[in-house]
Amino acid sequence: MPRPADPAKRADLLRRVRSYVLRNGLASLSLRPLARELGTSDRMLLYYFGTKERMVAEALSLDDRRPLLRLRHVRNSADAPEDAAGLRSLLEELWEEFHSPDRQAVMPLQFELMTASVLHPDRYGPLMHDLITEWTDLFTPLLARLDMSDERARNEATLVVDAILGLLYGSLADGDWDRAAAAFHTLLDRLESGWTRDGTQTDTSSRTSRSARP
Repeated sequence: MPRPADPAKRADLLRRVRSYVLRNGLASLSLRPLARELGTSDRMLLYYFGTKERMVAEALSLDDRRPLLRLRHVRNSADAPEDAAGLRSLLEELWEEFHSPDRQAVMPLQFELMTASVLHPDRYGPLMHDLITEWTDLFTPLLARLDMSDERARNEATLVVDAILGLLYGSLADGDWDRAAAAFHTLLDRLESGWTRDGTQTDTSSRTSRSARP
């Protein structure tokens, strides 16, 4: 009967795998050099994690401050937004979280994973698919609260998730975070006007004027 895996050893390995991958990226990630760096063997890494791809996925999720976890908590709490303005505020808060220093340190690896999922769909495709699906699944019920059909809520959630990913990717590529932020708020102006319960247009200019009052 095989010896059960040591949870403490596994957790320590995973923490060090995360540090290694953040430093070195995915492009040349190989189990043997990684194992040498960690003072173990590639056989032991496979024993603890099953596959290299599963190991990478777990290492990336080893972060209790991920915006994904915050959104998961909000969706299941009494703080879930009940109107278009509340949903917009939540999206703006998440956008700010993506721009924190610790998030910016992780994002290059996240987008390297996205590229790898396109170049090697058999290996990394399921990881990226699961990540995008979870984000979309979290936004969909929040949008459905605004009297949308399930199909429309899903389409709106897909638009939000894909737009955020695209803007973040562009920001990493050219370093122009201010331009991306301006584009993000322009997108929210246009989306929010269609999220109102009665279908009328939100007067963004009057909202801006009200928020500017002392």
